[in-house]
Amino acid sequence: MNMEKRIILERRGRDPSQVKELNLDNCRSTNIVGLTDEYTNLQILSLNNVGLTTLKGFPTLPMLRKLELSDNRISNGLTFLSGCKKLAHLNLSGNKIKDLETLKPLEAFKNLKNLDLFNNDVTSIEDYKSKVFAMHPSLKYLDGFDKYDQEADDSDIEEEDEMNGNNDSDEDDLDIDIGSLVIDDSITEKPEHERTTLRMILYTVYGLLFHMSYLLKRSDEEEEEEDEDDEDVSLCAVYNAEEESSSSSIFEGSDVEEEEEVDEEDDEGENNADGEQEQNSKGQDGDADGEPEESTRGKKRKHEDDDEN
Repeated sequence: MNMEKRIILERRGRDPSQVKELNLDNCRSTNIVGLTDEYTNLQILSLNNVGLTTLKGFPTLPMLRKLELSDNRISNGLTFLSGCKKLAHLNLSGNKIKDLETLKPLEAFKNLKNLDLFNNDVTSIEDYKSKVFAMHPSLKYLDGFDKYDQEADDSDIEEEDEMNGNNDSDEDDLDIDIGSLVIDDSITEKPEHERTTLRMILYTVYGLLFHMSYLLKRSDEEEEEEDEDDEDVSLCAVYNAEEESSSSSIFEGSDVEEEEEVDEEDDEGENNADGEQEQNSKGQDGDADGEPEESTRGKKRKHEDDDEN
């Protein structure tokens, strides 16, 4: 896709003056096409790996603060960027810049803080870094390092972008009309001690949050106490039930033993009675049978005595 078609696609039907960021990476073009002075509010422009050999025709972009031109074939022509007076971040890494003379047009950029020339022939010049820093007093980072060879932090770069008005978020569609807003001057007319300050508001919010957390903690403690009471009651009921069941089992066991003892005594009595009856019946039978035997014996002896006589 060529640059002109890519610009139309990235605009998404918006007016050029409403566009604040354009990403044209990897579109194919050797020069600037389709980008005009109409982009008066453009702040971020990315043209990485496009194939640019020249910056001829680069438009005047008065609000441009960040320009990405890495991995192209640019060797000179930085004067075509003179219409970007607020430029603070310029990435020219991976190009064909060979000498310091090519960088002189950048002296016009009084807000330039970050410059990247990595992977250019110019970096092989002796004392390259010190000379570039001397040429551009406003420069803070060169190839990601400051003049003391300290690596730049991402937070520092982001802070620089914010201070320069850079905003990477896509807010192009936000058109806020503040003409209808009315400022109440009565607030500023009040004495200072009667004004509601931010500190007072923060203290109030903190107090409410602390009170809410205290109430929540208190309710949790009460619920835990109720749960413990319920557990104690349930345990007492279990213990009472176990004691009742054990006592009832003891009483039932004693009753059974008593009944068994009574049954045994009754059986013994019945056995004794039966024994006595049997003995009585045997005695009677013996008496009845004994009398004839003695009479028979007496008769026999008398007969024997008679024979002897």
